[in-house]
Amino acid sequence: MKPYTIGVNSVRIALVCTEMLTVPSIRGGAIQIFIDGVIPYLSESHEITVFCIKDNDLRDREVVKGVTYIRVAKNDYQLNVANELKKMRSSNRTFDVIHVFNRPMYVPIIKQAMPESRVVLSCHNEMFRQEKLPDDKGRQVVKITHNIMSISNYIGKTIVDRYPEAASKVKTVYSGINLEQYKPIWREDAQAERKALRKKYGVENKKVVLFVGRLSANKGADVLLQAMQRVVKKHDDAVLVIVGSKWFSDNRVDDYISNLRRLGDSLGKDRVVFTNFVPPSKIPSIYLLGDVFVCSSQWQEPLARVHYEAMGAGLPIITTNRGGNAEIISNHKNGIVISAYTDPWAFANSISHIFTNPSKADELGRAGRKFVEGNYGFQHVAKRLLELYV
Repeated sequence: MKPYTIGVNSVRIALVCTEMLTVPSIRGGAIQIFIDGVIPYLSESHEITVFCIKDNDLRDREVVKGVTYIRVAKNDYQLNVANELKKMRSSNRTFDVIHVFNRPMYVPIIKQAMPESRVVLSCHNEMFRQEKLPDDKGRQVVKITHNIMSISNYIGKTIVDRYPEAASKVKTVYSGINLEQYKPIWREDAQAERKALRKKYGVENKKVVLFVGRLSANKGADVLLQAMQRVVKKHDDAVLVIVGSKWFSDNRVDDYISNLRRLGDSLGKDRVVFTNFVPPSKIPSIYLLGDVFVCSSQWQEPLARVHYEAMGAGLPIITTNRGGNAEIISNHKNGIVISAYTDPWAFANSISHIFTNPSKADELGRAGRKFVEGNYGFQHVAKRLLELYV
């Protein structure tokens, strides 16, 4: 990896992950992948410590490539992190910046544990909603934080709409990908891997619609399956590959997933492939399966990182005009944006448009790759973060 030096004097930075999954992202997780992605660039010039939950496959404390990892118990996680900070402070070891990921309620206790540090909060979901954060707590968090990072303008607006006094602190920092890991489907060095993957999943010589995400109703895989009932009538060689599971590394089948499998069976033999959970290390390659990528989100998506990943692979993208998705996907420029997000016909028509217009598909895919290369590699994200920290 080529070093990327950020033009800021060396600072001591603590990254406090959520209590959901560990770092590195061996179990998955968008926030964990985000942290993994920026660490190599931040650590070129800065001292990085990561706080996260314990994992049986990782040591509780270790230093890897100059980065310190401190893993604590999931139960009472925020208290455990705060206690670690207090112990460090008592030994005259402090941080210039403590970045708390997606947990506004953690901010007061973290600030109390190390009051001289600047606390930066990032919001990757609607964490300032009334049911998640009482009014008085929200005002306290806004007052304490140095800056508040939002993963999209949409998320930023949800914060400022409730707390107008946060406007000067809320800044959008879009996510990104490791550009070296994602090969566009047209590149010569991707062809052998693409061919092998298609053989592995039995989709050789097919037109592949690709879905990557958790299998829950808000991600809309059921709507996409209904759309495929129409697509296959026009494109007999079309198949749908669904990559994902109920939860990260959890392949249990619930009622929703059972319904997805019934819908898949109704399309006929070999029309739908369910891969189950795919480890994060394999995700960059999995996009080489596709001819078109569909994000069928039904909820107000903060801004799904699958968009960056699909663009990195040079796939034409079809997404929904929900939440922050349309902030980086421009209709018929680097993808197709569907407003009628509940309508299977809308997806079917857009998929058929891609399949019957290969030159348009190539144009959208190349525009997407150019888009992420320009400003959405993790080196760009790390630079934006440093601007937030100072």
